[in-house]
Amino acid sequence: MKAARWTAVVLMAALAASPARGGDFYVGALGGLATLSADGRSILAGSASQVSLYKPYNGPALNIFAGWDFSEYASLQANYIWNGNDLDLVSTAYGPSGATDYQQARNSHQSSAIADLLVYMRKRDSRVRPYLSGGAGLVYLRSSEEALNVVTGSPALPPEEFSATHLGLRVAVGIDVRLGDGLSFRYSFSETISPNAISSELSPPGTRGLKNFQNLFGLVKHF
Repeated sequence: MKAARWTAVVLMAALAASPARGGDFYVGALGGLATLSADGRSILAGSASQVSLYKPYNGPALNIFAGWDFSEYASLQANYIWNGNDLDLVSTAYGPSGATDYQQARNSHQSSAIADLLVYMRKRDSRVRPYLSGGAGLVYLRSSEEALNVVTGSPALPPEEFSATHLGLRVAVGIDVRLGDGLSFRYSFSETISPNAISSELSPPGTRGLKNFQNLFGLVKHF
């Protein structure tokens, strides 16, 4: 509750700050690395047991955005975010009818449309401007099978291709460093949280949400 109150105070201060100077807009692009959270589940019983998990690999990420500096200390920003990550899915089960298992290699791609509010620690004419941001939007995930490496028995396999669209919440910290002529360097570390379309295809299904962590570097152009 204390964190929520402090966040509300910061946002109110930003909105009450000096108005924008005639509409200061910007565009930019960032690239970097995306890391997905893993998940797994185990159900152990005397006569039957099941274990499943998926392992994600780091992959490329891209963030294209446009924003409006409506205040000395705050901006509204629209983002298109893409990342691709390979996955390994594993499941094993043992019961009265025998044992089954599989190991499946997959790819996954996420495309997101996110609206953010950025709150800066310093004024717009500062050379170095750290910021915090938060926002929400739609996250689309698609995954396709690449190889079925191990199969024993007749396990319940994930479909060759599946997709899902969910609401995602995104928070980020970053810093803008002014280079001159309206151009700035930006570093951003973000986390996007959404329901987990990968976990729901495990057998047994996982229970954790999906977290997408991104380290991004790039340029911002003000005009």
